[in-house]
Amino acid sequence: MTLPAAPDASTAIPAAADVWKPVLVRAAVALVFGALTVFWAAPSEAGLGWAGGLYLLATGVVLIWSVKKAGFRPAERAGKILSAGGAVLAGAGAAVALIPGALVFGTIAAVGVGLAGAGELYLGITGRGRSVLARDWIASGVIGLGTAIALPFFIGLGAHALLGVAGGGAIIGGVLWMLAGLSLRHDAQGDSVEAVN
Repeated sequence: MTLPAAPDASTAIPAAADVWKPVLVRAAVALVFGALTVFWAAPSEAGLGWAGGLYLLATGVVLIWSVKKAGFRPAERAGKILSAGGAVLAGAGAAVALIPGALVFGTIAAVGVGLAGAGELYLGITGRGRSVLARDWIASGVIGLGTAIALPFFIGLGAHALLGVAGGGAIIGGVLWMLAGLSLRHDAQGDSVEAVN
């Protein structure tokens, strides 16, 4: 997504020219995990823990990487929120990988994804008209909160159902972030061509 046609330059959040890099990496992580959940017919609880844990851990690391790229300083409120969301996801990922089980995944992953989603939704709402990622954070936050709300209801159905719910959210989010990353990359290339001319 891009900024509105005439953002207020005095309040715009200055994103890095290569903000598309963590966005595309996040999309790739989500789409790989989503594809795994689609084609894995009979995952064990250990498989659920490791696959889901690595997905959450990688997404958390990418969120932390994106703090400065998105134009935030780590010490300011928005930077702390994005960093905290990444840290919560990474911690949840490590927990579900090391303590495999449907109940553990259904609760801890829901808490991690829910808190990160709430943080992204907050950043999207407060950054509207000021950040190139605001609209994407709003959509991603809603997807994260929806996934977090749904996960506990599928605990009793086992690993395959939990992976399906988490993977469904990952696919939807991955497509969103892929489109955003490609748009940002295209815009960055256009800006660099204009700067040369």
